Amino acid sequence: MMRWRLLTSASALALTTCVVCAAPVRADESNRPQVWIELGGQLSRLQDRQETFSPPLMTARPPMFSPSQNFEGPPPFSIDEEGAISFQPKDSKWTFSASVRYGRSASNRNKHEQTSPDRFHLYFNYCGSPINFTQYPVAAKFADTKSRINEDHLVLDFQVGRDVGLGLFGGKSGTSQVSLGVRFAQFTGKTNISLKSDPDWHFVYRYYPTLITYFGATSSKNAVGQAYHSNRAVFAAQRSFHGVGPSLSWNASIPVVSTAEDSELTFDWGINAAVLFGRQKERMHHQTTGLYQPGAQLQPPIQVVYQPPPVDAMRSKSVTVPNIGGFAGVSFKYDVVKVSFGYRADFFFGAMDGGIDQPHTEDIGFHGPFATVSIGLGG
Repeated sequence: MMRWRLLTSASALALTTCVVCAAPVRADESNRPQVWIELGGQLSRLQDRQETFSPPLMTARPPMFSPSQNFEGPPPFSIDEEGAISFQPKDSKWTFSASVRYGRSASNRNKHEQTSPDRFHLYFNYCGSPINFTQYPVAAKFADTKSRINEDHLVLDFQVGRDVGLGLFGGKSGTSQVSLGVRFAQFTGKTNISLKSDPDWHFVYRYYPTLITYFGATSSKNAVGQAYHSNRAVFAAQRSFHGVGPSLSWNASIPVVSTAEDSELTFDWGINAAVLFGRQKERMHHQTTGLYQPGAQLQPPIQVVYQPPPVDAMRSKSVTVPNIGGFAGVSFKYDVVKVSFGYRADFFFGAMDGGIDQPHTEDIGFHGPFATVSIGLGG
């Protein structure tokens, strides 16, 4: 929450600065802006696999219902927000930049399925008299899955770059900048899953032909119980990765259309790589309980038939995470304003522990369309 507030405050300050300073900058169009402030966002498709929670007891889930694993997946998308500031001194090919990207997402699923059993009906003749015996269901076969998964990610970059002027992409016909710097990444996730099912609810009919009373008379008795299992399982986990390391990137741009009014349409692309050194953590708890009601004539107490000890674990280890990414897009620039659209991807290999009882490293990835607005200041 604190990082989110800092990002929001920085964005608001940048917008205010742009509004105040935009008019003076436009008044002197002959000077190249020294400072660029960029704000934007991205619709990210998340790559974040986790081991599904499927304890042995829950394999008895009624086959006519959907598997619980279908509802345990992490959220597929997030909306990322980003901001960047860069500074290029006058008469210099060096650029100093800082950028931040933050995103969060949540998945909240509640799936309940059950049968609609008919009443139990029995017709018989007792001592020449017809008797209709009816018992209504008080339960049913069912399967219930509740899943709540949250994730958030933060990426910070500090870089120093230089326009290297590689042939066609350098000089006045385009730009080609190689940057070195430091990248910091933080990923966190929380998972809460609750599974419940009754796989075999049914009526239990018993007929007692002769019951002797204290007075020596005889009678018969029909009894109907309702037998069922009550299976329950819960799982909770907190996972995280924090890492920092050196980064390298190459960004290039080539004009597609240019006009004398200082407007320009360019094709942009870039690649980036980093090696992050950090720590991977997971804390988790899960427990499973199986109860059984045999449904005899005098409904005995529910029996505990399966209850292994709860499992609590905490894992932490140092990891080295390779990171690669890239983007491609187009930009329209007019005076000191630039609007960009494109598609970007970033992948962090082996960043998270997605296992349950045993460690299981998983990749983290974000890819999707983005849009940014940049405003130049100074000159």
